[in-house]
Amino acid sequence: MLFNTFALTAGEQTQMPFFNLYSWLIGQLGASETVNGILMLCAVLLCIVSAYLIGSINPAIIISQKYFHDDIRTHGSGNAGATNTLRTYGKKTAAIIFALDILKAAVAIVIGSLILTRAIGGAIAGLFVILGHTFPVYYKFKGGKGVACTAMVILMLSPASFVILLPVFIAIVALTRFVSLGSIIAVMLFPLLNNVFYHDDGFVTLTAFAIMLLVVFMHRENIKRLLEGKESKISFGRSRAEKKAKKEALEAKRAERAAKKSEDSRKDDE
Repeated sequence: MLFNTFALTAGEQTQMPFFNLYSWLIGQLGASETVNGILMLCAVLLCIVSAYLIGSINPAIIISQKYFHDDIRTHGSGNAGATNTLRTYGKKTAAIIFALDILKAAVAIVIGSLILTRAIGGAIAGLFVILGHTFPVYYKFKGGKGVACTAMVILMLSPASFVILLPVFIAIVALTRFVSLGSIIAVMLFPLLNNVFYHDDGFVTLTAFAIMLLVVFMHRENIKRLLEGKESKISFGRSRAEKKAKKEALEAKRAERAAKKSEDSRKDDE
């Protein structure tokens, strides 16, 4: 019954000017209700698997291992995302991670939309690309919290909501310096705003609610620390790696000066 409902919804969009694989196959085959249901099931599974596997590609882990010979998950919050990268490796690396995370979300949604329309395939892909980012199959199911991916999902599925949520997020982070708080509040508003602006996109609103639950669940420790007053604030100064490098450089200079002073003293004694 559920897949037949999806099939009807997607079938109603066959006349849309945008190509999607499911509608094209229906048009070519003139399939029966049973075949439609099978095609719908295959299309949904393809959206889920492709989006999850794309989401499981984690740029933060790859870059930390390749260029820093490290694992971002051993630092700070333990999450493989842009915020922890900012704290650990600095702004430039964090910007690259953020860009790659939103890119993979965009790719997943485009593929989902080409398989099964934006309102269904794109929404399914949006949920599962975030799920792949948070529980990546390639990295023992330990990834990030999905905030960057969620931002792109909101932009592509509910642009009017994004226009409101972005300044809300920025304002909260600017005032409190808690990225987690801005992320939690923004994602909690997502289903409500999507329902207001896109009332007919019921499946997208349902997906937005599922995304909200997932992202809030991934921030459960942050919520606990916020309530206890122990949450870390974001800093746009030097990263831990940069501070460590500076400290090591200063220590090396001190050691060099001490060695030179010792050598001069020895020469004077001679």
